[in-house]
Amino acid sequence: MSVEIEIDSEVDAKGLICPEPLMLVRNKLMDMDSGQVIKIEATDPSTSWDFPNFCKFLKHELICQETHATVFHYWIKKG
Repeated sequence: MSVEIEIDSEVDAKGLICPEPLMLVRNKLMDMDSGQVIKIEATDPSTSWDFPNFCKFLKHELICQETHATVFHYWIKKG
């Protein structure tokens, strides 16, 4: 089941390994306004705990996360 969420930016982190996906998203969020949504696609399994912890620590909202085959999808609203 795919989620329909309006997004403001996307990051393709497929093929990258920790900490690269997290750093790409961190840098992109710095250029975004509070309340905007970023969608991330990644293949590194460590993102399944990295992004939830990142959001909790920095007060962003992890709207949704899904896994399709070997691709992890995340929607984060900037806090």
